[in-house]
Amino acid sequence: MSSLAGKTIIMSGGSRGIGEAIAVRAAAEGANVAMIAKTADPHPKLPGTIYTAAKAVEDAGGQALPIVGDIRDDALVESAVAKAVEQFGGIDVVVNNASAIDLSPTEHIRMKSYDLMQDINTRGSFLLAKASIPHLRAAVNPHILTLSPPISLDPKWFGMIGVGYTIAKYGMSLVTLGLAEELRKDGIAANSLWPRTTIDTAAIRNVVGAELANTSRTPQIMADAAIAIISKPSTEVTGQFLIDDEVLAADGVTDFSPYRLCDSEEDLSPDLWVERS
Repeated sequence: MSSLAGKTIIMSGGSRGIGEAIAVRAAAEGANVAMIAKTADPHPKLPGTIYTAAKAVEDAGGQALPIVGDIRDDALVESAVAKAVEQFGGIDVVVNNASAIDLSPTEHIRMKSYDLMQDINTRGSFLLAKASIPHLRAAVNPHILTLSPPISLDPKWFGMIGVGYTIAKYGMSLVTLGLAEELRKDGIAANSLWPRTTIDTAAIRNVVGAELANTSRTPQIMADAAIAIISKPSTEVTGQFLIDDEVLAADGVTDFSPYRLCDSEEDLSPDLWVERS
């Protein structure tokens, strides 16, 4: 039996892209998935809604609880956690997936956009984890997994990517670092996961650069890596900044060709905050 069979995951976002891929992959392992996302109606430029993602979860063999709402809303998040516990009996895993992106340089970024990234990325990750901690303490193998990069203080990343977005994503990583230590005594793992390469998502196509889609990997590699992490004993892996293909390689995966959209590994584009190997 899968280590995720009957377990409950609560996730921010998840209506499309990497979040949906993780939700569906977990469902295939028998997990229940509660998703908090704003997209209830079809978007003209973005595929999927929280309801299409919930159907995909159910089609994969899991149970879904779609919760329409804003991860910035304290009461909504607390209510979502309560609903997940009421419906499924507890929470075993928190996945901080929701993230806003604006790569504008400091001079040109709107403060509204800066605040949005801080509130969704850093504060949202902190809030969902905070609200779930009492229930994670009662779980057998509790994990908090945040989709954020390894922290590097090399100034080139701030200049290359943008100060605002870098601060917001590093804030998510600081949540991982802090919670791993704070919750170590409770046996609750907190880790971050980041892709080595760009991933073919709406953010890549609409914000970073549509041309990168053809030199990216599919969201499935992040889904497989996420499941590998949250299936491990929580007392053995915590406070780590993990890269997707390294996680899978450690578990014996040697062929990554099914994940890529281009002809060779050399053609893949490295993701933000990741050095080209």
